[in-house]
Amino acid sequence: MIRLILLGVLSGAFFSSTFILNEVMSVSGGHWLWSATLRYFFMILFLTLILFFQGGIQRLIDIYKLFMSNYLFWTISGTIGFGFFYALICFSADFSPAWVIAATWQFTVVSTLFILMFFGKKFPKKIWAFSIIIFIGVCLVNLSHIDTFDLKALLLGGLPILVASFCYPIGNQLVWEAKNGDHQNVPKITSKLLNNAFNKVFLLSIGSLPLWFILLLIIHPEAPSNSQIINTALVALLSGVLATSIFLYARNIAKNSNEIAAIDATQASEVVFALLGGMIFLGNTSLNFISIIGLSLIMIGLFLFTKYQNT
Repeated sequence: MIRLILLGVLSGAFFSSTFILNEVMSVSGGHWLWSATLRYFFMILFLTLILFFQGGIQRLIDIYKLFMSNYLFWTISGTIGFGFFYALICFSADFSPAWVIAATWQFTVVSTLFILMFFGKKFPKKIWAFSIIIFIGVCLVNLSHIDTFDLKALLLGGLPILVASFCYPIGNQLVWEAKNGDHQNVPKITSKLLNNAFNKVFLLSIGSLPLWFILLLIIHPEAPSNSQIINTALVALLSGVLATSIFLYARNIAKNSNEIAAIDATQASEVVFALLGGMIFLGNTSLNFISIIGLSLIMIGLFLFTKYQNT
């Protein structure tokens, strides 16, 4: 469990770059749709190079065949888990600062439990208690900066993030069920390619492409600036490739629903990294007493996950 937690926290550190760079792009006037779309275009480019060096052209051919054999599944899971999730994240960046988005995103700790229950998973009530501790800590972080929070930020910044907090675990759990589960409405995919986290991220990224093309045709955003292109490339590398691959790898080696919930809970560490990153790179407000209490509760909740396991 400790190994899984450490992997989750490491992915959280890379994930936090998303919130900071998205705020930078929003402040500079970049359209949120390009921040979202370009990230996945760059991810596909980076992952193509990675997979080519891992297994040559044959690896890419095999992945293409795997996608086509289950194209509907990968399109649905990619659209929900990557498309809806990140479109909502980038949209919120126009209305809320990075720390608000990172903190509100931690509701995924609770929403993940509902997703696991929907897929028939069972876990002790203590898991709920640990998640509530983390969520209370997240709420305190928000309260510590209540002076910068308004109704518009809540509706246009917070609400989309709450919806996104369900989309991401749904997409990830669909992949887990396809590989490891026996859910009657999820196709069984036994390919060894799914043992490689990069392969799974690539498949989900390809599956999200139809959504991005549809949104571009509907919204018609202005062309992105050079700085937005560079920043989205960084997000694609740090968050899209490194963070997501580490996160999915950790979920892949999880043995039960307790461990899956614990890994997903480590995303709470993004709040810590986003706050620190905001202080260093954006000159945001420093921590206060309530913030420290909230962050402490988040860490306590993560610690309890490491101490408790299903026998």
